[in-house]
Amino acid sequence: MSDAITTPAGRITTPAGRMTALARAELTLLGRSRGTLVAALFVPLVLPFSVWSATKDMDLEKTGLTPGTVILPAAIGFSLLFAVYGALVGVLTARREELVLKRLRTGELRDAEILAGSALPAVATGLVQSVLLAAGCMILLDVPLPPAPYLAIPALLAGLVLCAALAALTSAFTRTTESAQVTTLPVILVSMLGSGMAVPLEVLPDRLASMCELLPLTPVITLIRGGWTGELSAYETLGAATTALAWTVLAVFAVRRWFRWEPRR
Repeated sequence: MSDAITTPAGRITTPAGRMTALARAELTLLGRSRGTLVAALFVPLVLPFSVWSATKDMDLEKTGLTPGTVILPAAIGFSLLFAVYGALVGVLTARREELVLKRLRTGELRDAEILAGSALPAVATGLVQSVLLAAGCMILLDVPLPPAPYLAIPALLAGLVLCAALAALTSAFTRTTESAQVTTLPVILVSMLGSGMAVPLEVLPDRLASMCELLPLTPVITLIRGGWTGELSAYETLGAATTALAWTVLAVFAVRRWFRWEPRR
């Protein structure tokens, strides 16, 4: 069954065309939101410097890591958290409270197309920013080309999808765009501290590291770091990939179950 729709005017639209049109409109609105742009574009560029300072106090020699292989995955993780997750929570909450989502549902767009089209600008921003941050880290920190890009690339794509799904879920529990700064804090803080961004799991106690491996963004950071170190075993790769897939499926299911299209009163 085709997903193309014929409008009353006789024009045929496709899912890709409808989502592209919505994404273009969202990109225009994103450019007008200075607060969102600062958080999405500036914060991920600054936070890696704090990780660089912290690496001076870490005993990395025993773990086989270098400052570069610590900072590079962390920089990408910060981009996923702020450029995708944090920004998208505010966008979806604002569109819901302004009745934009409700009006879109009365048109040609299907629910999945509305969410995907709304997320595209943030996801594209996170993707481009992650690539630029990785290139910058490779140049400035003398990090070589990844020996296992087949781990890093799928992990980055999985992280983009997961953060977009988590953002949609978080927006369901966010009343206003102002309160989005509060509702996003648990995921951001837990991910920064426990997913291997600020502190690699390799330097944590074994029991604590095992618990942190179950966090949503941990497998993404693990696979990205493994792509650059090339030291991830098949067992570790399978475990991280399975955890990432499980979190993504769970987040998508939760969005389908609890996402709110009506304003919260």
